Amino acid sequence: MARSNRPSRSSTPAARSGRVNKWTRPEATGDDAWLEKARHGVQRLQDAPDGQWHVRRISAGGASKTYKCPGCGRFISPGTEHLVAWRADHWSGDEASAAARRHWHPKCWESRSYRY
Repeated sequence: MARSNRPSRSSTPAARSGRVNKWTRPEATGDDAWLEKARHGVQRLQDAPDGQWHVRRISAGGASKTYKCPGCGRFISPGTEHLVAWRADHWSGDEASAAARRHWHPKCWESRSYRY
């Protein structure tokens, strides 16, 4: 008997087979930390002469906005790999520190000056 490409008419897709595909996959309700890391990069802590910094690499696929690099003053266009940095030891707390985060070109971040 030939196979039909027409879907079967059972009430639930999972009842038809035990396989899970993109149509019968259960909704993501659990811990999706791995998905956030894939979207926004892995955060790491960096020690520098001017304090501790949280640094996260943003992939080209995750870069969807235009930002201005504080190191060189040029714009980071959408689709360009870059990194985000914010202070880990901010005096106002983590919320204020995250609000003050900046997007940098990787070379600008590596060659930034610590002089004040």
